[in-house]
Amino acid sequence: MAKNSPSSINPGKNVPGENGSANSKAESPVSSGTATETNDAIKYPLVSKIQKKIDSRSILQNDDSSSVAEKLNAVDYTEPEEQGSEAEMAAQIQKRVYAQGTQTQKEIVLAAGCFWGSEAYFKKVPGVLDTEVGYANGEGDHVTYYDIPYTGHAESVRITYDPSRVHLAELLLRFTRIINPLSVNRQGNDIGAQYRAAIFSADAESRKVAEATLAVLEKKLGKKPTVILEDLRNFIPAEEHHQDYLDKNPGGYCHINLSQAEEALFPEKALPSDDDLRKMLDEESYKVLRQKGTEPPHSGDYIVPSEPGLYVDKVSGKPLFSSDDQFDAGCGWPSFAMTVTTDATDYEDDDSHGMSRIEVDSRGNGNHLGHVFPDGPKDRGGLRYCINSVSLRFIPREQMEAEGYLELLPFVMKP
Repeated sequence: MAKNSPSSINPGKNVPGENGSANSKAESPVSSGTATETNDAIKYPLVSKIQKKIDSRSILQNDDSSSVAEKLNAVDYTEPEEQGSEAEMAAQIQKRVYAQGTQTQKEIVLAAGCFWGSEAYFKKVPGVLDTEVGYANGEGDHVTYYDIPYTGHAESVRITYDPSRVHLAELLLRFTRIINPLSVNRQGNDIGAQYRAAIFSADAESRKVAEATLAVLEKKLGKKPTVILEDLRNFIPAEEHHQDYLDKNPGGYCHINLSQAEEALFPEKALPSDDDLRKMLDEESYKVLRQKGTEPPHSGDYIVPSEPGLYVDKVSGKPLFSSDDQFDAGCGWPSFAMTVTTDATDYEDDDSHGMSRIEVDSRGNGNHLGHVFPDGPKDRGGLRYCINSVSLRFIPREQMEAEGYLELLPFVMKP
């Protein structure tokens, strides 16, 4: 049954009630309230018995409370029956890396048309901890699905994410790629003010990132986008049958191509041949990038943060790290608290030299970067990406647009 009301035409979206019927009566109003914080760690299957012990020790070492047992119990040590493809293995290790260290939480509310699809999309993004669909920035704190054509609320998804694993700038970049940024009160087949594209910022910091994102979008489009930016005034959780709708109804209506969540944010560039790489690179750079070597400590550049900008793969130009996330670890190599995007790097277990470590490579081309350890600053998520300087090229912020990294500017915000 399509939605039909004086301000809403939706030829594609059926609205079932709790019994699954499209004609079911709407549920009683839901009161406004903040999202319940997710305290339990996300469960990730581990694929290495040795690494299980290391992860357990890292949780103990990074814990400064009496909840060690709770944290250990929150990690699922079940071995998968099949290890799957190399990409699947790398994804599992990435989840394992993200589960280490300390977890922080922030929220952003986004309106991207029908909330069924937008919730399903953002649930696929690494670093997103929880999602909840609801009605934002309208009149009144007690509304139902059938009220919102008249109350001014927007169908929205409240995203709880870990800012030490995924940048807000990445969430907003992804948001701009799943909407029509020039459409007014319409996304896909859904028409009405409740389907407007909007960013509802929670604080001054998130608003600043949103403003930078929309400024970049305007440059790309050559005209001002119709995306609305407002401070969040209210958010009313939607009825239960709308929550995780496409999980419950896999064939349900969705105006978003969900496979986009798995696509590279910045497409990979083919590497030159090995012979050409040997000619292009000096001996040490080739040994590190292509033969998984390690440069001597305190021998390279970029060890101490200096100016704002972006670090990219020296060969392919793939965006890897932001200066916003760099810190001086005192180890003699460039150190970062997180990658610039969640799909910047690949991970694999490294048991060489009698150690159990997690190797970090540039995703898609296998260029070796370094390793990641769970001994970084706790207030920044507890991870330390220890990277060979010869694997990197630094682009100052003022040169990023000229070199084709316009969309990465909102990831470099600190002076």
